[in-house]
Amino acid sequence: IGETVIVMHGEMSDTYCNVLRGTKVRKMHSTRRDTFRPINTSPLAKVFMNGKFEKISDYRLRNDDNEVYADIEMEERTAIIKAYPNFNPEILDYYIDKGYKGLVIEASALGHVPTDTINEKFSWVNSIKRAREQGIIVVFATQCLFGRVDPFVYSNGRIMEEMGVIYAEDMLPETAYLKLSWILGHTNDYFEVKRNMLDNMAGEINYRIKGDKNGL
Repeated sequence: IGETVIVMHGEMSDTYCNVLRGTKVRKMHSTRRDTFRPINTSPLAKVFMNGKFEKISDYRLRNDDNEVYADIEMEERTAIIKAYPNFNPEILDYYIDKGYKGLVIEASALGHVPTDTINEKFSWVNSIKRAREQGIIVVFATQCLFGRVDPFVYSNGRIMEEMGVIYAEDMLPETAYLKLSWILGHTNDYFEVKRNMLDNMAGEINYRIKGDKNGL
C-alpha cells in the first residue's frame, strides 16, 4: 500500500486489524481497542492474525521506483474553529487581527453558521466578509463528521459561498485543516487554494459516500 494508513483493531478481540486511510479515519472512543473508525468510507483492507490480507477497497499501490519526498512547507497561521451556540464572531476578529492566513470552520450540519439572527452580534457575516477582504481563506467542514457540506440547500450557506467560503465536501475538519495549512505553505492565491482544496489528493474526498453511514 503506497499510502499513509492506520492499522488497528477491527473489533475488541485480536481477530483482525483494519487498514484505514489516514485522511478518512477518526478515533471515536477513549478506551475501546477498535476505537479507530473510517469516516464516510470503508476500510482499505483487513489483516488477520495468521497473516492473511483481505482487500476491501481500492488504494494506491507502492512503487519502489519512485523516490519519496516529504514536502513539509506549512502555513502555521492557520486555525480550526468550532461553531457553537452563542459563538461571538469577535473570536474570528481575533484571528483576523493576528494576521492568520487560513481558517477552517467546523460548521453545523451542511455547513451552517448564523447569518440572520435576532441579536446581530451573533451573525458571522461581517467577520467572514472582513476575513475575505483581507485575503484570508475560509473553509467550512461539517462537525457532524458523517456526511458532507453543501452550501446550496439553505440561504445561509449560499450567503457564505457567495462571500468566497470554500466548502470542503466530506473532508474531516482535521484533514481540511492540515490540507489548508499545506496549501497555504505554497500559495496564497484564492483560486489556486480553492482548486487544490477541492482536488482529491490523498483520498480525503469521497464524491460518493459509502461504508458505515451511522458512525459507531
